Amino acid sequence: MGILKGLLASDHRQTLDFFIVGLHDVCETTVDRNELLYNASVLAHYAQVSTHAQDEFPAPTGLGTVFDHFVLDVTPQVDGALMEVAGAQCLLLAGFFEQQMRQRHSIRWYAQLGTGFFRRAAARETSSPKARLLSSIAKGFEDWRQRHERLSRELRDRQYLLTFPDPHGPE
Repeated sequence: MGILKGLLASDHRQTLDFFIVGLHDVCETTVDRNELLYNASVLAHYAQVSTHAQDEFPAPTGLGTVFDHFVLDVTPQVDGALMEVAGAQCLLLAGFFEQQMRQRHSIRWYAQLGTGFFRRAAARETSSPKARLLSSIAKGFEDWRQRHERLSRELRDRQYLLTFPDPHGPE
């Protein structure tokens, strides 16, 4: 397992760096760096959180889960942090997983929900810089959603080949 562990294991920093580079590659040169870092952190976070997590908000299994947790149940709508989670989950699922979600859900409707979630999160945020960031994400939600989708498509289209070192060395 030693060889595989080295190839397959990654920590949060490596995962974050992977998404920073990936998003940077699909973004325009004028994109705001803080927004890029925020979006990369959303992707990195959900790449490492289980759908069955107990000690933090679990990764959503689909847009229906977002609807059940944040639309049907209005309790979270007064909590800015939960509104940010809802917005991030809409961004993740309607963007990065658009191809899988569009068969069953209206991506446009969930993008509008995500925009609203980020607006509400920004309005409830006590830190001015973070409120500005969340507001900016809300304004550019559709652009970010499309960048997430583009990154997902590019990652699917890349062909990766894992090569294992020869245990007997070069011949």
